[in-house]
Amino acid sequence: MTLNVGVEEEFHVLEVETGKLVPRAGDVLQGLPKGRYTTELLQSTVESNSDVHSTMDSLWADLIESRGRLGGNATANGLAVVAAGTVPFAGTGAGRVTPDRRYRHMVSEYRQIADEQLICGTHVHVDVPDRDTAVRMMCMISPWAPVLLALSASSPFWDGADTGYASWRTMLWQRWPTAGPAGCFADAAAYDAAVAELIDSGVVTDPGMIYYDLRPSDHQPTLELRVCDSSPSAETVVLIAALFRALVMRATTRFESGGTASARCGGRHEWLRAATWRAARSGLEGDLIDPVSRRPAPAARVVRTMLARLRPELEACGDWETVRELSEKALADGSAAHRLRRTAAQDDLLACVDELIALTRGPGGRRDHGPASARTARAGLRRGPVEPIGG
Repeated sequence: MTLNVGVEEEFHVLEVETGKLVPRAGDVLQGLPKGRYTTELLQSTVESNSDVHSTMDSLWADLIESRGRLGGNATANGLAVVAAGTVPFAGTGAGRVTPDRRYRHMVSEYRQIADEQLICGTHVHVDVPDRDTAVRMMCMISPWAPVLLALSASSPFWDGADTGYASWRTMLWQRWPTAGPAGCFADAAAYDAAVAELIDSGVVTDPGMIYYDLRPSDHQPTLELRVCDSSPSAETVVLIAALFRALVMRATTRFESGGTASARCGGRHEWLRAATWRAARSGLEGDLIDPVSRRPAPAARVVRTMLARLRPELEACGDWETVRELSEKALADGSAAHRLRRTAAQDDLLACVDELIALTRGPGGRRDHGPASARTARAGLRRGPVEPIGG
């Protein structure tokens, strides 16, 4: 049994010479197919949607091609697109809302939370047999979502400072009233009733604003993973997609054989929120909360435990060797957040921007800094040691 998978990637739009966010999504999307590429809440963000794939090789190729098309359009306008949870610099007008009635309401209702939605995530969709199964398996898969977050962590900087977190995007994202781990629901009817109650409360306006880390899609037969930062390297997205598909396959098999969600859950997910915080704080560079013992354990041990448990599903899809190699590479190299901090320590935050641009472009993506006039334009930006927020 191999399940299909699809990915949504969000990208920051940067002015290439200053590294600052700019509200020019329309320029980047000009001429690109609608639906495949689209806008987001703020005009400094664009989104790409992959095709549906049955193999990780075809997904990988799709992501590279999609990033190339976005990057090409951006370059033609003196811009760049960057896949990361956050970028080091904001910029005047970065929080300009996309002209859309729903988005304007969100900005009016949620104020600074919406104004500071200068963050990007990766969402992975995997096929499920039916909506009831999708809802029931959320409880079974949720304990492993923080591990996937740690693998994706790419947002240590905010407004020119080091936050001390590997995924500051997570901290910003969790301010939304429906963000975070989902609860346990007996079936789709129970889940839909809970969503309707939230809408009736007036806190959210529609099902699209249910921002749980996992949720059943409203418009396609999939379970959606929403916890991860956008990843500078496409290979990280492939790794996370393969692991998430394996988790869904494992849960599907258990349900088909008459299994149920773990009796240990009991609907109590406080520890899951704590595990998500731990993953956002540490990335791959510290302890994570082991989903089995619910105790702290080194990230490498938790990741390898996850791989061992999912090996049968990964082998069934032909993903085992790819996932094993990518996982060991991730553990050896460290999270993207860790690598960006190293670049900042050796150089500065502008060097981090250059690295993010290059990684998002993929192989051969390094760029020249341009003529002297470009270097002069950069001179006004902060250089030197990066201070922590509150430091």
